Amino acid sequence: MQQLLQQAQKMQQDLAAAQEELARTEVEGQAGGGLVKATVTGSGELRALVIDPKAVDPQDTETLADLVVAAVQAAGENAQALQQQKLGPLAQGLGGGSGIPGLPF
Repeated sequence: MQQLLQQAQKMQQDLAAAQEELARTEVEGQAGGGLVKATVTGSGELRALVIDPKAVDPQDTETLADLVVAAVQAAGENAQALQQQKLGPLAQGLGGGSGIPGLPF
């Protein structure tokens, strides 16, 4: 029983370490062939947004808005993939669901 508790504690520590690493790791998403780039942390926090001046047309702000949304969504998808890569095996070891809000596994 003691060994089982120690294993569970180690898994929780590993999970916490992986979450901290995700919070420090940045991933990027882009749209419009790189005209708009969004950078988010592995935990999904938006850190940066870069818009190439070529993407800015005062007569067509809708397209720019669509590119921003697409870049942020792509970055979010990349962050989710990173979360699954880093946390998925740890969460499975803890019995399935991670208990982390926003994570689908």
